[in-house]
Amino acid sequence: MERRTIQIEEKVPAKLLIPLSIQHMFAMFGASVLVPFLFQINPAIVLLMNGVGTLLFILITKGKAPAYLGSSFAFIAPATLVIGKFGYQYALGGFVVLGVCGMIIALIIYKCGTKWIDIVLPPAAMGPVVALIGLELAGSAASNAGLLDAQIEIRNVIVFLVTLGVAVLGQVLFRGFLSVIPILIAIVAGYVAAACCGILDFTEVQAASFFALPNFQAPKFHMEAILTILPALLLVTSEHIGHQVVTSKIVGKDLLKEPGLHRTIFADCFSTALSGCVGAVPTTTYGENIGVMAITKVYSVQVIGGAAILSICASCLGKLAALISTIPGPVIGGISFLLYGMIGTSGLRILVDSQVDYGKSRNLTLTSVIFITGLSGITLKLGNVELKGMVLACVVGMLMSLAFYVLDKLHWTND
Repeated sequence: MERRTIQIEEKVPAKLLIPLSIQHMFAMFGASVLVPFLFQINPAIVLLMNGVGTLLFILITKGKAPAYLGSSFAFIAPATLVIGKFGYQYALGGFVVLGVCGMIIALIIYKCGTKWIDIVLPPAAMGPVVALIGLELAGSAASNAGLLDAQIEIRNVIVFLVTLGVAVLGQVLFRGFLSVIPILIAIVAGYVAAACCGILDFTEVQAASFFALPNFQAPKFHMEAILTILPALLLVTSEHIGHQVVTSKIVGKDLLKEPGLHRTIFADCFSTALSGCVGAVPTTTYGENIGVMAITKVYSVQVIGGAAILSICASCLGKLAALISTIPGPVIGGISFLLYGMIGTSGLRILVDSQVDYGKSRNLTLTSVIFITGLSGITLKLGNVELKGMVLACVVGMLMSLAFYVLDKLHWTND
């Protein structure tokens, strides 16, 4: 049996559904639980709401947009400031308000359509912006693997190479059933390598209880806290559009039109608002899971839904959540090397598929400036919100594209 593409609305046999769902859960787990660790809250509530949010996303988008909602990193800087000054519950209030504002933006997009995207982000701009989603995470993958430490441990390198090697070879050698779960196999191989190298720590597993209900908290509202977090909406919107574009290229369907950008943004922000109401962190469509789809060619929302249910179960099974959290950094780093690279390649694919003509100065200029802006490390501070990386590059690209559009209308360009 040769590997084939499994489409978005296609049903998956049970023998495939379970391992494919586990694969998606493993892909998101490391990054998703990092955010609650940074906020010093129990990750169980986050796992619960990630799963619930994903199921709601599937429902709101009518099962036509494959996406897993994990913990968003866009809020870390402003939320940390709010937590330090007012407390975590006031950060929750900011999350709720931001989610509501995001839903309002979704309604505006519903009324105005998405044609404006072609103006503010033409292919020469969209391609590098999408590529930066993966490329700017390269350092994170290397850091997780321990390859950026002052003193690199050889056992980390061994585990990293085993994980990445199995994932890469699985892409070109695995056949039949194995060809759709190369990431899961690579994680297992890396875990075994980590055990052989003696870098696994089961202390938390032994201390964890078998069943543990998530810790719910209610939001509190303060205008200063809300205004500190609200500007992150720009980051969330830019990130979401980029993720939907790259997913569209991977699955071969224009998700901005069907089910529609308004539905996907509404679902994403509704999940964020709901998470804030019960004590969890904001959610966002996850690049790690987009990478899994790109590698496996399995786009079924049934698989995404299965991963969401597993996440909900893990939130209540203390031992299971603790066991998954023992997956060491070099394993996550090895997988991330491939997943993030796949996202970057999807951005380049936009340039190729759109046949961007670099004989035109505007296209060459757009792509060049966006790439350098995103990879330069430049940070623009607007109050307590920092624009950098892909988000700053997206803003720069939009401003340049709008300027070119106006110059076109004035017939001042030299095309």
